[in-house]
Amino acid sequence: QVQLVESGGGLVQSGGSLRLSCAASGNIFSIDTMGWYRQAPGKQRELVATITRDGSTNYADSVKGRFTISRDNAKNTVFLQMNSLQPEDTVVYYCNAKIRQRGSLAYLGNYWGQGTQVTVSS
Repeated sequence: QVQLVESGGGLVQSGGSLRLSCAASGNIFSIDTMGWYRQAPGKQRELVATITRDGSTNYADSVKGRFTISRDNAKNTVFLQMNSLQPEDTVVYYCNAKIRQRGSLAYLGNYWGQGTQVTVSS
């Protein structure tokens, strides 16, 4: 099985910074795209940023210039550096990864972390 474990959420003042981490573990052969999404209560989950294995990135317009996604392929970990945080960034952030497991290489699974709360006070 595969697990994604997130860390780094919390409470920060407006204009502050947080760094989220997400480590994948388990029966992993390879990891394709990794990313971060966020979801407010009663709303659909939305993309924040994604990064491919070779480092190509994609950002939501709302976070461009403020958030930076990166990854450590050797440690199966993805990071989200969040700067200039605003109250509207207050939501639950979810890690996502496209993973092939050993013994099932033809299947690219879509995995989610449990979510981490980010709260930005004004």
